[in-house]
Amino acid sequence: MRLKKGLIEVYTGNGKGKTTAALGLAMRAVGHGLKVYIFQFLKGRDSSELNTAKALAPNLVIEQGGSKTLYKGKPSDEDIRLAHNLFKKSQDIILKGDYDVVVLDEINVAIHLGLISVEQVLSLIEKKPEHLELILTGRYASPEIIKVAHLVTEMTKIKHPYDEGVEARKGIED
Repeated sequence: MRLKKGLIEVYTGNGKGKTTAALGLAMRAVGHGLKVYIFQFLKGRDSSELNTAKALAPNLVIEQGGSKTLYKGKPSDEDIRLAHNLFKKSQDIILKGDYDVVVLDEINVAIHLGLISVEQVLSLIEKKPEHLELILTGRYASPEIIKVAHLVTEMTKIKHPYDEGVEARKGIED
């Protein structure tokens, strides 16, 4: 199966569920025989979705491009290098056209931090194959990205256990 027309979807906002929504879409796509590639910017730690991807390979691939530790403040040279390398790989995969759905997880944050330019992402969006569904996630979606997207969902945090000191739980948030 191949999509006739792939759209641009954005999941943004300060609420939980952006990556989860993209992963749910990925599972649905794989269930219909589509091939999915997920690029996780700013993520380098083991997480349960990596185990799921291994079980669904080769129809689902997840590749991370972030350090093992989350940083606060100015990104390191290593963070910049990892983001650039992952973006280059995502460009190659997207332009090759072998996948039906590509997720650029946390790309909005990478743009916000100056790791990737919004112009680079807009250029990639313009060049994407017609059939490819492109999902961009992360807080801080730029107005330029929102303008070219077909679907934009903003997740809004009303209440979150993290605010009460509850860390991410394996199998639920991690």
